[in-house]
Amino acid sequence: MQVKFNAIVAAAATLFAGATMAQEMVVKIGHVGPVSGAQAHYGKDNENGARMAIDDLNKKGVTIGGKKVKLELVAEDDAADPKQGTAAAQKLCDAKVNGVVGHLNSGTTIPASTVYNQCGIPHITPSATNPKLTQQGYKTTFRMLANDNALGAGLALYAADTLKLKKVAIIDDRTAYGQGVAEVFKKTAASKGIQVVDEQFTTDKATDFMAILTAIKSKAPDGIFYGGMDPQAGPMLRQMEQLGMANVKFFGGDGICTAKLAELSGGAKTLGNVVCAEGGASLDKMPGGKAWKADYDKRYPNQFQVYSPYTYDAVHVLVAAMQAANSADPKVYLPKLASINYQGVTAKVAFEADGELKNPAMTLYVYKDGKKSPLN
Repeated sequence: MQVKFNAIVAAAATLFAGATMAQEMVVKIGHVGPVSGAQAHYGKDNENGARMAIDDLNKKGVTIGGKKVKLELVAEDDAADPKQGTAAAQKLCDAKVNGVVGHLNSGTTIPASTVYNQCGIPHITPSATNPKLTQQGYKTTFRMLANDNALGAGLALYAADTLKLKKVAIIDDRTAYGQGVAEVFKKTAASKGIQVVDEQFTTDKATDFMAILTAIKSKAPDGIFYGGMDPQAGPMLRQMEQLGMANVKFFGGDGICTAKLAELSGGAKTLGNVVCAEGGASLDKMPGGKAWKADYDKRYPNQFQVYSPYTYDAVHVLVAAMQAANSADPKVYLPKLASINYQGVTAKVAFEADGELKNPAMTLYVYKDGKKSPLN
């Protein structure tokens, strides 16, 4: 009799466990960034932020439409290459992920956004800043921070109004991001009466800038604006010092505005001449920045760069929209994402009709004693 009773209990437990598992819904969030190549430090930082959000939400417990949810991160590498970016986007579409956070670069995000639009999956970039991204009119595209119009213009206004510079040279790496931010800086600088004495071009793979810096030096600029990323900006600063350009200011957008720039510049004194801009508040001024950063550093020591707070918030925003819609189906929750009002770590997140962040902050940074420090 006891054996029969135990068998009934075991069968009931199995049925209950099966019912619980059937009720649990798996929701997949894609993340794409360069986790290989020269920009891997950015990509890993971004992926860490997304992974941290998934872990925190799973720990807290998420329900959507009355069903318990298990969130899963589907992470892809685009190596900062546009072709790999679109291939990764298609892979996520084929995997039927419920939403995407990424990509890092404008050059990968812009072509990938077409893929996401075609398969109807919402994506939020935490870091791609070229204005063209949201000018395509895709309802599936959203941005978590200020675009290049704010960054390039803010730096040019600082160069003109605060530093009173008269002559600048411009270098860009010919990527969608580098060209975009450099063009905005150039136009704004010219409108403020700064003379653009030279324009030079490089690539996002180059490491030797002696020829273009020598050409620029002959024009005697007060400052150089570089549109590109820190793997090029670091060596550029070293080579500027070697060429005796120790008094020339060096400007750049969020692509160079990293903790790693100090290491990549190899202790060059020219690091002290850097003024860079980020689309967002400094960590200390973010609503939840200090506590979040302390938590991040415990989980991922010495890996923080720039954008991981935005990937963290982007995951939360996607999930909040799903909860508001009682559905993880992209078609169903997309309107809720468009009208979201979410208090995140980085800011209060709400989007304009074109997917741009409403009222984005911008922060200028300098490097004091080798450490990145906010100016405002």
